[in-house]
Amino acid sequence: MNRTKETIVAAFALFSLFFGAGNLILPAFLGFKSGELWWLVALGFCISAVFIPILGILAHAKLQGTLFDFAKKVSPKFSVIYSLLIYAISVSLPSPRTAAVTHEMAIAPFFDVPALATSIGYFALVFVFATNRSKILDILGKLLTPAIILILLTIIGITLFSHDFISGDSIFSNPFSDGILEGYQTFDAIGAVVVGGVLIVSINLKNRKATYQEKKVLIRRAAYLAGIALALIYAGLILTGSLLHGEFEPNISRTSLLRGISVATLGNIGNLFLSLLVGLACFTTAVGIVTGTADFIKSRIHNSQGAYIITAIIGCVLGVVMGQFKVDYIIAIALPVLMFIYPITIVLILLNVTPKKYASATVFKAVVVTTILFSIPDFLDSVGWEALLGSLPSYIPLSQFSMGWVMPAVVVFGAVNLFGRKQL
Repeated sequence: MNRTKETIVAAFALFSLFFGAGNLILPAFLGFKSGELWWLVALGFCISAVFIPILGILAHAKLQGTLFDFAKKVSPKFSVIYSLLIYAISVSLPSPRTAAVTHEMAIAPFFDVPALATSIGYFALVFVFATNRSKILDILGKLLTPAIILILLTIIGITLFSHDFISGDSIFSNPFSDGILEGYQTFDAIGAVVVGGVLIVSINLKNRKATYQEKKVLIRRAAYLAGIALALIYAGLILTGSLLHGEFEPNISRTSLLRGISVATLGNIGNLFLSLLVGLACFTTAVGIVTGTADFIKSRIHNSQGAYIITAIIGCVLGVVMGQFKVDYIIAIALPVLMFIYPITIVLILLNVTPKKYASATVFKAVVVTTILFSIPDFLDSVGWEALLGSLPSYIPLSQFSMGWVMPAVVVFGAVNLFGRKQL
C-alpha cells in the first residue's frame, strides 16, 4: 500500500471515529438557531468539535499509549480516577443518547413503539455484541460512514443550490462561545482520548517496518485530512440549518429538524434510508463504548472476564435507564457534566501535545488543578447554583462565556514555566 493510500485510509478511519450519529443532530440545529451569524457559530463549534479532538489524536501519536497515559503526569491515582470518570460518563450519556437518537429517527416515525421498549431491545443487542465480538460491526462501520457522508453532502448540496442565502435572526447572545459549548456535546474530545489509541495501535500493526517518525507523519497527515472533512461537513450542516430556518417551527427538536431537512431535500425514501443508517451507526457507537469501558475495567482487575461481563451489564442497564428519555433531555442533563470534565480533557490534550520542556509533571499538576478549580463556577452556573459563589465569577475573565477556566490555566502554565526556568 503506497503512502497516499495509507494516509487516505487512516483519514477515513479517523473520520469514522469522530463522526458518530449523535453528531448529526447538533450542527443543523445550531445553524437553525444561529441565523445570519452561522459562520461565527460554526467557527466556535469546529474549535471544540474538530480542532481539539484532532489534537487529541496527535497527542496519542506522540504518547503511543492509552487513556491512562494522558493524565499520569498529574499522578497515577488521578489518572485512574479521571479514566474511570470518563468511562462512567461515556456509558451514562453518549451511549444512551445513541438509543434515544435511534428511537426518534429510525423507530418512532415508522412504528408505534414506546421509547423504553426500544431502549431495552437496543441494549440487549448491544450486550450480545459486546460479549460476542464480531467483525460484522467493523464491516458495517466501513460501509455506513461513506453512505452517511454521501447523503449529507447531497442534503447540503441541494440546499445550497435551491435556496437563497437568506438567514433569520440569531437567538445567541454570544454566538462564538455558544458554538464552542455546543461542540462539547459531540463528546469528540473525550472520544479522542478514549479510543484514539485503538487507531494508533492499528496503524502500528500495519506499518511494522516504518520508523517512529514515518508513523507520526502518517498520523499527522491523516488527522489534518479528517479534520478538514469534518469541518467542511459541520459548516455545511450549520449553513443548511440556517438557510432552512423559515421552514420549521422555532421550538422543533434536534432530531425532528434533521428528519425534516432530509425529507425536504431527499424526499421520504431518502429520509427512510438516512434513518436506517443513523440507527445502525448509533448501534456500532454504543457497542464500541460499552466494549471499551469493559476492556478498561478488565485490565484494571487482573484481566478478569467476570469484571468484563459485569461492566458490560452495568453499561447496558445504564443505557436502558437513560436511553428511554428524549435526546434533547439527555443533552440538557449532559451539560453540567461536560462543563466540568471537558475543560480538564481539553487541558490534558493541549499539555500532551506541548513540547516536553514546557510540559513537566509540575506544569501538568498546576494547570490541571487550576482548571478544575476554575471550572467549578461554570459547573455551578450550568445547574442553576451560581448564587452560591456570589459576585466572584464576575471577576474571572471569560466567565460570562462559561469559559472561566481558560485564562487562569494559561496564566498558571506561563508562570510555572517561567518560575521553573529561573530556578534552572
